[in-house]
Amino acid sequence: MNWPYELQVGWRYTRAGRAGRRNGFISFISGVSMFGIALGVAALIIVLSVMNGFQKEVRDRMLSVIAHIEVFDAQSNGLADWRATADRARAVPGIGSQIVGAAPFVAAQALIARGDDMRGAIVRGISPNDEATVTDLAAQLKDSTLSKLTPGGWGVVLGMELARTLGVKEGDKITLVAPGGQVTPAGVVPRLKQLTVVGTFNAGHYEYDSGLALMHVDDAAKLFRVEGPTGVQLKLRDVQQAREVGNQLSVALGPQLRVSDWTRTNRNWFDAVQIEKRLMFIILTLIVAVAAFNLVSTLVMTVTDKQSDIAILRTLGASPRSIMGIFMVQGAASGVIGTLAGVALGLLVAFNVDVIVPFIERMLHTSFLPGSIYLISRMPSDPQISDIVPIVIISLILAFVATLYPSWRASRVQPAEALRYE
Repeated sequence: MNWPYELQVGWRYTRAGRAGRRNGFISFISGVSMFGIALGVAALIIVLSVMNGFQKEVRDRMLSVIAHIEVFDAQSNGLADWRATADRARAVPGIGSQIVGAAPFVAAQALIARGDDMRGAIVRGISPNDEATVTDLAAQLKDSTLSKLTPGGWGVVLGMELARTLGVKEGDKITLVAPGGQVTPAGVVPRLKQLTVVGTFNAGHYEYDSGLALMHVDDAAKLFRVEGPTGVQLKLRDVQQAREVGNQLSVALGPQLRVSDWTRTNRNWFDAVQIEKRLMFIILTLIVAVAAFNLVSTLVMTVTDKQSDIAILRTLGASPRSIMGIFMVQGAASGVIGTLAGVALGLLVAFNVDVIVPFIERMLHTSFLPGSIYLISRMPSDPQISDIVPIVIISLILAFVATLYPSWRASRVQPAEALRYE
């Protein structure tokens, strides 16, 4: 008996189940097993795609506001000549071509108050023209909102959520409370400065929209009493090279300067997402495993039901190996069909999450992603082949392993015993 014959009989058994009530029940169980595998595979693809999309969306919105690499003065006294520092970075062998933009900045924490309302914020002093070369947000606002930030103008651009919380709009005055008060005969008095709101921005990232204020770098340097920009921002040609480039710059620029890249600045968040992704992969793989091993009960019932057929095949010359192959084909076919159906369903949902989720939210009158909690307000999806291929391989392996015991049991059926009561 050759392999094509085993394939033919195994496929026939997979499709069987309409002739009798018992066979129909076995076919129903087989269908449930296929459906379980398909559902598990689809769930894995959908969940991992959404997590990939979530990570990519947050990363892209984050990098629209911050630079890929920041170079600080280790003593926090400010850089006397930030352009010279940028030129030194560009001169480092092997990475100079990666740097496509540089801009100075002053960064500090402060309190912003209007009336009785007071909020903590990150105040970032920027040079509007240079900032446009390192962040997408500045490039979009360069000729409109950011052009209103002028040296000595004491203007400020607030994140949209921060402005809404304070109840301010363009033209309103706010009070900035800087850290480190002034020492007077009456004691330490907080340093206050009145600023004019010259505009707002919407980065789409709640953390920055609710806690970032932009000033001109010269005004920020005076306000926070530093000699110049506290650091230089660098934009890279390839954002994924930030950590490697940062490590090389840290060695090349020496201990007087401290280098930080975006992966380290937000390390805890990205590490948490990766851990959650691994855990979800393990948990949902167990669902696929449960569905795959349902094939064991299906095949055991099939072997019991087909004992007379097995006996007849054996008397016609079929070897135990051939019998085992027939039932392995049957189980593997169920696994392949379930896996392929799961991949199709998973990709269909993953590529249409942006349509499906808003529809469900409108039906239930709810929001699955409040921006204040999840940083973004819409459900993103990014199916990746590096996730889908392992899912398919694991599903097929589990389905194949599930066929081994029932197939071995079928190969052990003795014709004489099976036909005794026929």
